Amino acid sequence: MMRKERLIVPLVVGLALLWGIAQYLSGVLFERELARALDDLAARGELAVKRSDVDRGWLESRGTLHLTPRFGQAWHLELPYMARHGVISTRIDGELRPHFGPGDQRLFGDALPSTPPTWQARYRTLGATLEGHLELAPFIVSQAGRELDFRGGRITFGGVYGDWRLQARLAPWRLSDGPVTLEAGPTTLESRYAYTEGAYHFSQQDLLKVERLGWHQPDLELEAHGLVLHSRTVLDEQELRVESELTLDRLVTAEQVLLAGRVALELSRVNADALRSVLAVLRDEAARGDAAQDGRELLARLEPQLLAMLQDSPRLDIHAIALDSPMLGLDARGDGALFFDSRRLEELSLAALGDPDEQASEQARWRARLYGDLTWHQVPKVVALWLGLPLDTQDLEVDVVRGRVRINGRPLPPALERLQ
Repeated sequence: MMRKERLIVPLVVGLALLWGIAQYLSGVLFERELARALDDLAARGELAVKRSDVDRGWLESRGTLHLTPRFGQAWHLELPYMARHGVISTRIDGELRPHFGPGDQRLFGDALPSTPPTWQARYRTLGATLEGHLELAPFIVSQAGRELDFRGGRITFGGVYGDWRLQARLAPWRLSDGPVTLEAGPTTLESRYAYTEGAYHFSQQDLLKVERLGWHQPDLELEAHGLVLHSRTVLDEQELRVESELTLDRLVTAEQVLLAGRVALELSRVNADALRSVLAVLRDEAARGDAAQDGRELLARLEPQLLAMLQDSPRLDIHAIALDSPMLGLDARGDGALFFDSRRLEELSLAALGDPDEQASEQARWRARLYGDLTWHQVPKVVALWLGLPLDTQDLEVDVVRGRVRINGRPLPPALERLQ
């Protein structure tokens, strides 16, 4: 019996020691991964991220996350949380507290007489994975004759460091202002964000689907069905690229299809190093508390880096335009590209674009940097007639040279020429 007791006591002590070490490591790993994720989120440049009221413990940790735009005071997102650490996983419970406006008014509690929505997540220590969800309860808010009827939704998120996913599903909602009404939904969003440390390289893919979008007023009713936006943003060693495709199943008015089709675009050749330098300046300004400084002062400081983003001659590719209007009896099939001439960038000024005395001349200098071409295949006869072209014109060749547009080698009609 004594031998058994001698074996049991060390075993119990050893197990307790292992449990304590595992418990401690679980909390340490959770804090490390949370700090890394927040640092990389801040490195994107769009948001300022910080934590307050942090209390780290073996069994529990708590704190509050704050997300705000780098500049301006349009909104502020507060996320208080409590993390309960286990040996193999950590459970996180928190609230979503949006604030808006310069007065930092609370959405839930001030604007809406309801409690903030709650969110839950679980961090698995061994796989370093996080899975969570947020439930959005329905609510109705009325103010000065306007009403927002939100019918709830669900947001799920998860992933590992360097690869995060988000899915949002919102029930239909309605915004009304007297006889004018905007309705949307159901709406779904699927997003994936993958990145390297410090967001030096990243890629983001988003798929937004809106089943129905309606605008109603006494003299006009528009209803869009099957609205889908697919975008992909990539920052690599050399450039930032943004690919987007918008698809519309149909836009209906007066019980007829006004428009249907798709448009696919790609922006490329935005200099990556210059973009990173812009984000670095923004982070420094926000860290010093200069977010409220005059916008013109900030633009003057950023102008060299912003112009440097154009040094590789950014290109906008119009991969496809495929639009039909049964109501008007027109269709459009086209493709093309636009380029920006990046030579002698020192001759351009972003600040002058906002100066009333220099605005017109500076806009002309920027337009003169545009070159490109666009082809409208099988152009409708009514369009050819309107442009003063022969009725047997098959394709419309649009050329842009130093910002001036010519169609099939001819100048624009006088009514359009005056707009250049």
